[in-house]
Amino acid sequence: MATIVGTPAMAASAPAASKLLTSIDPDKDGTADMSEVRTAAAALFDRLDRDKDGTLDAKELRGRISAKDLKAADPDNDGTLTKDEYLALVEGRFKAADPDNDGTLDSKELKAVAKLVK
Repeated sequence: MATIVGTPAMAASAPAASKLLTSIDPDKDGTADMSEVRTAAAALFDRLDRDKDGTLDAKELRGRISAKDLKAADPDNDGTLTKDEYLALVEGRFKAADPDNDGTLDSKELKAVAKLVK
């Protein structure tokens, strides 16, 4: 599996991804669509933004993404991600993790975005 959240070690295990899917799948259809993933990611952003300045810096992200990924996701190069920048990163990862292009992620596909939503 090609991991798109930094390194393979950063990917969630299969049981963890299955548990995550259950927690972010309100309609219980066994998949997470973009709306469900964005909702979970936005909630995580709010929890991680400890200083409530509306941005996440490397310290607040605590290893959820690599320094290289932070730089790539930071178009204004201020060293932080706004919620919009963070959600754009999540959306990009979602699309990359959806090889069958069905607009949903099953637990296997969700492993690639797990650290960004829970």
